[in-house]
Amino acid sequence: MRLKVTIYGDEDGVFIAECPSIPGCVSQGSMEAETEANVMDAIGECLAVRAEMGLPPTTVRSRSASRWIGVTRPSRTKRASWATRC
Repeated sequence: MRLKVTIYGDEDGVFIAECPSIPGCVSQGSMEAETEANVMDAIGECLAVRAEMGLPPTTVRSRSASRWIGVTRPSRTKRASWATRC
């Protein structure tokens, strides 16, 4: 699945990433590459939660996003380890 992601820097030098197709799917990082990796993980988690809740994977795609990234859903063991870090 390919989704559009917007990455931008804030006034503190932190990069913020949003996936407009998935409401509330946001991540951040200190470098652009780190931010992209973080948002890919966040997208996988959001898609897994939406599937568990019986929601469609995404909403209407936004035209304002800046790039496309490919994501895969994490395995159940990865999701469990991610949940323990939160």
